[in-house]
Amino acid sequence: MASLREEDARDTTAVPEPVKSPSTSGQPDTGDIEPGLTAPSLATRLNHAVNENSPLLSSNESDPDGAARPTPAPQHADETQETKGLWYMIMLTISMGGLQLAWAVELSNGSPYLLSLGLSKSLMALVWIAGPLTGTLVVPYVGMISDNCRMRWGKRRPFMVGGTIATVAGLMFLAWTREIVGGILGIFGADPKSEGVKVVTIIAAVIGVYVLDIAINTVQAAIRAFFVDCAPAHQQEEANAMASRATGIGNIIGFIAGYVNLPAYLWFLGDNQFKILCAVASIGLAITIALSTASIHERDPRKDGSPIKKTPNIIAFFFNILKSIKRLPPQTKRVCEVQFFAWVGFFPLLFYTSSYIGEIYVQPYLEENPNMTLEELEALYEQATRIGTFALLVNAIVSLLTNIFLPFFIAPTFDGHPVSVNKHTGQPVATKTTGLPRRSYLDYLRIPGFTLKRAWLGSLVLFAVSMFCTVLVRSVAGATVLIGLAGITWAMALWAPWAIISGEISRRDAIARVQRLQNMAPPQSNDPDAPSSNGNSPDMDAELANEEEEVDQAGVILGIHNMAIAVPQVVATVGSSIVFKFLQKPRGTPGDHSFAIVMALGGIFVLGSCIFAARIKDDVDTTEEAVHDEARGALLADEDAGN
Repeated sequence: MASLREEDARDTTAVPEPVKSPSTSGQPDTGDIEPGLTAPSLATRLNHAVNENSPLLSSNESDPDGAARPTPAPQHADETQETKGLWYMIMLTISMGGLQLAWAVELSNGSPYLLSLGLSKSLMALVWIAGPLTGTLVVPYVGMISDNCRMRWGKRRPFMVGGTIATVAGLMFLAWTREIVGGILGIFGADPKSEGVKVVTIIAAVIGVYVLDIAINTVQAAIRAFFVDCAPAHQQEEANAMASRATGIGNIIGFIAGYVNLPAYLWFLGDNQFKILCAVASIGLAITIALSTASIHERDPRKDGSPIKKTPNIIAFFFNILKSIKRLPPQTKRVCEVQFFAWVGFFPLLFYTSSYIGEIYVQPYLEENPNMTLEELEALYEQATRIGTFALLVNAIVSLLTNIFLPFFIAPTFDGHPVSVNKHTGQPVATKTTGLPRRSYLDYLRIPGFTLKRAWLGSLVLFAVSMFCTVLVRSVAGATVLIGLAGITWAMALWAPWAIISGEISRRDAIARVQRLQNMAPPQSNDPDAPSSNGNSPDMDAELANEEEEVDQAGVILGIHNMAIAVPQVVATVGSSIVFKFLQKPRGTPGDHSFAIVMALGGIFVLGSCIFAARIKDDVDTTEEAVHDEARGALLADEDAGN
């Protein structure tokens, strides 16, 4: 008789003889597989019995009375749902640190660099709207393209690597724009110091910013989908918590690099601070992306078959996005509602913090000497900018500490609930497992009832209160404390929404994969329907195809979530401009508190987002629903048995 592997290779639809582990081997007996086992534990027990593409078999031994026991449908293990270790999580999420380093360099040093080229402040808003604009358009489209990718290397890694190459090229072009434009136009006899060359340099730099934002958003879209695909469904919280820690580390490294006089130490990378920062960010991004893509094995998308949906053109893309928004998973839809309102309030924190702190710092000096010279004003505001930057550093440190320690106290909602198979219906469900041994003593730090959703909701309330206080605080120390407290909310914003969405998508996809594997099992001999080549009846194939057409994959869903983050930034940009138009005083005039008012107005929107955050269900709730479904299935099974 041919071996199991040979039988599989010859005909994947044939039913091989049951595999029974010898009782003396020390391996569990796999003849009768307990239907309630989770996919990870099932895969572990059968690791030495079958290969990763073989069905998990059940015994068809005879009952004591001699009647043959019916063979249950073969079960399949999903190796992607096996519990991963700490090192795996670090390698999976380390790329977020390099990505954040690139973002930090652009956001913290891009404005001074563009101003040094001669760009006016009035045009600066049109430049920095590139971030949310490209985030709204690029991320969903990249997500859709990567969902349809069927390269052997994986769905996401080609976009991570390609986007990284484009990001590095964009950073280098932006840093050396003056030399590149001057050199090219110099070939045609243009004077590098002429006004025409200056205008072309500014235009080229602005174009470079937009190209850079497209490249960075491509990397970000691929990385986030990479987490969903490669982290088990029951470890999505852990993966996103680790990603937020990497983000915090990258942010702090970026701030520290901005403080240090880099030309004194890394002179070989450039002749000014911005050029060296761009080089450092490029190196950091390239190294972290290389580590993630080389060490993490992505599922071969070719096993999923050809994509049902073709990648649409730009016009059809927008119509498809509207349809996808309407059929978002329920938890994801609630998270997007929270994000839309919350990010209207987050925008002032990201872009106006240093100006808000500086506004408070200069007030006593302006009141004491309202007739300062231009040089004195420039020196005063330069010092105020440093003070404001220190508040941002405090915010980043608080955010990182929150990302490191808070997860130890939050009771798991998705973690610890792996996908299992309903023992009565044979269908995979996401149920809460009990009796599992604790993984470490750190689990005892978890506070019962303190779930991820509740921690996120509390952080949003804290942020709103802090922003309301900005119009009352008149000291730099007090304002720095408020910005530091906002770091707690920022930490949760980098973790909670991504974990909730990723957990929902990953669990849904894991269940779908198990269902597909079950449907691929060979039919019983008395099956009236003629099976197709994959073991399904024609009607089942059509039904599965219709179901998949109505289900969006991780790339599209995360892209829509990114739209819920990017669009409100555009709204906040316009809104804050209107407020400044009516409330801002000329520079150097005492009594200007327009930045504080804008931040307080942002707090109102964040407080409004709490209403939607309260509607998000903890995973415990959905688990209870699954248990009830299982109980109903058991009742129906008993009734059928009685009949």
